[in-house]
Amino acid sequence: MRPFLTASWRYLLMLNYEVAPEVLRPLVPQGTELDSWQGRTYASMVGFRFLQTRVRGVPVPFHQNFDEVNLRFYVRHLASDGWRRGVVFVKEIVPRQAIATVARVLYNEPYVALPMRHVVEMDGAESGTAGRVEYAWKAGGRWQHLSATTRGAPVASEPGSEAEFITEHYWGYTAQRDGGCAEYRVEHPRWNVWSVEDSRLEVDVAGMYGEQFVPFLRGKPSSAFVADGSAVAVYPGARLRPEPHTPPAPETPRAA
Repeated sequence: MRPFLTASWRYLLMLNYEVAPEVLRPLVPQGTELDSWQGRTYASMVGFRFLQTRVRGVPVPFHQNFDEVNLRFYVRHLASDGWRRGVVFVKEIVPRQAIATVARVLYNEPYVALPMRHVVEMDGAESGTAGRVEYAWKAGGRWQHLSATTRGAPVASEPGSEAEFITEHYWGYTAQRDGGCAEYRVEHPRWNVWSVEDSRLEVDVAGMYGEQFVPFLRGKPSSAFVADGSAVAVYPGARLRPEPHTPPAPETPRAA
């Protein structure tokens, strides 16, 4: 199968918040269940550069390079080949109205179009020089943003680590208007990550994401890092078909 979309995702800033499962469960698409790391359920604020975008191999004029900021959380689906770990988006912000409209109308993805800007100062960061990334959007008459300063050189995430849980997802799931669910595959190599310091999130949480997220996103993130990113390929979505019932896999015990 040929990819529907190819692009380069670069300098993904991820601020990760532990969120109560009861806040996320109403948003879980049919056929999936909440995923967790060491008993914790997370939502992540993610900002990144979306570059060299092509749809079915064709570059779209004036829509190849842009920013995206999204709030996402983590689910899994039991398929015939085992558990598939994926993401669900609460809201995705882009600066292009055409992108947001197509994503909403054709795929029921929760996109909105808002003015955006970024700061990416990463020269020398691969060798350990401090870098800085910031992604901002304008809503409600004011600029809102997430930002961080990198520390040290990027390293591969350790197997079983929180960084691996957050970054290594290769499936996306989207609730459909009729109550069903669409599944799509995302292909990319394993990413390296920078540790960060001085991470910040300035956002009208209630206005952007709902009152239920206020107690969680207004606090300090449980973790934060920047992933280097890579070329990615997104494959056409398909209707999720329920698999024969199998008892769910046991959760990993929460660390003390």
